[in-house]
Amino acid sequence: MLLCIDTGNTNTVFSIWDGTQFLCTWRISTDHRRTADEYFVWLRSLMGLHRLDVAIDACIISSTVPRVVFNLRVLCNRYFDTRPLVVGRPDCRLPVAPRVDPGAVVGPDRIVNTWAAFVRYGPDLTVVDFGTATTFDVVDVDGAYVGGVIAPGVNLSLEALHMGAASLPHVDITRPAQVIGTNTVACIQSGVFWGYVGLVREICVRIAAERGRSMTIVATGGLAALFDQTQDLFHSWDDDLTMHGLRLIHDHNREMGNV
Repeated sequence: MLLCIDTGNTNTVFSIWDGTQFLCTWRISTDHRRTADEYFVWLRSLMGLHRLDVAIDACIISSTVPRVVFNLRVLCNRYFDTRPLVVGRPDCRLPVAPRVDPGAVVGPDRIVNTWAAFVRYGPDLTVVDFGTATTFDVVDVDGAYVGGVIAPGVNLSLEALHMGAASLPHVDITRPAQVIGTNTVACIQSGVFWGYVGLVREICVRIAAERGRSMTIVATGGLAALFDQTQDLFHSWDDDLTMHGLRLIHDHNREMGNV
């Protein structure tokens, strides 16, 4: 069994792959102070709750928060007796190297999403990931990451609006019933929701124009389902894209004899 771990700035996701499907997926808040023992107690409790009596013999990690990687590696070594692959480290081989400026560092989550999207949907893609930041990853004809766009995330924008304007309340993002709000909360929700619809649509149009070809748009991330309600904004929505990317990169390393 393969344990896939994806750490973002807000949440860390754990999924168990049995070779044909993901058996379960769980989320926990990202905290660099959380120890390997705490991870294990939490993970084992959830496995017991779901009656999963499985032996994990392989692990792969993607993390945009470097400080959590040490304890995740200890978790894999101590409790599963396995050396985890860490995407972005030299010993983790990639199917196709990113094509970016010399010396540029590409986030491991973007590498993972790029390869998963290429395998699952083909070439010439724009992957829109609604995380702490809203990122746009451009996938070339051979599956390589060739650049993208980073915009503030939806919840980050809401928090900044609340913090920067004392009279404005903090609200939850949802699709408003109408564009014109008749109270403060509705006005904020409309501005954020339709503002991000416009942001996503315009950036994707400009990416396609700059590439000079039609691009398939794939959405992922926590808020992708909300924006998928907007007709024709995406071609596909894939909630498990990052997890599939992790298991595909692990498969590639296994085929190369690297694990």
